[in-house]
Amino acid sequence: MSPRRTRGSSCQSVVIRLVWAVGVPLAVILQLVKHVPEVGIPLLLVAAAAGVVYLVRRARNAEQQRIEAEQWRIEAERYAQVLEAQSREIARYYSLGPTEFEHAIAYLCQRDGCTSVEVNGGAGDLGADVTTTAPDGRRIVIQCKRYGPTHKVGSPEMQRFGGTCFTVHHAHIAVMVTTSTFTQQAASYAATQGIRLYDEQWLAGWASRTGPAPWHQVSLPAA
Repeated sequence: MSPRRTRGSSCQSVVIRLVWAVGVPLAVILQLVKHVPEVGIPLLLVAAAAGVVYLVRRARNAEQQRIEAEQWRIEAERYAQVLEAQSREIARYYSLGPTEFEHAIAYLCQRDGCTSVEVNGGAGDLGADVTTTAPDGRRIVIQCKRYGPTHKVGSPEMQRFGGTCFTVHHAHIAVMVTTSTFTQQAASYAATQGIRLYDEQWLAGWASRTGPAPWHQVSLPAA
């Protein structure tokens, strides 16, 4: 096994390379200035100009790296703050019962500009736990599933909601909101029917104002 290079030997290697890269050529140019000035002086000026250009570029690169590092730090801090806010919000919803959860979703709709907000959860609601009108006038029908983190919303529940949200409740926007996640089959069915899904992460974003409300959602969460 080869011996490990010490810090001193590494510095010495850098110095040697620097001498060969800068010191030797500079010594040659100075000799030319002394003995053949018509050649040496122009070379010295060119070398000086090249040195200035190198230093300016190095300073610019260092400043650019500093700016990028600062931007990355700010983004990292902002992302951490978003995650913290979302974590606090979803923890609040875990502590609610099913009926309280429906009223909490209704509150979010009202908070974000919806009108005619009604909570209809209970027997005979046919999947329409919350109905409301979006700020742009579209009718929204929401089904709420207050489940634990490991209890996913399955395809049968999604199909029952899909069978009533548009034909019975005349929704322009149908939304399934849960404190859990969705199975792959449920997410696939929702995609074919145009049902918008809000799992725990999307709900946390909506509640903490770090993500869109359902009527602004442009993509579906993965199962």
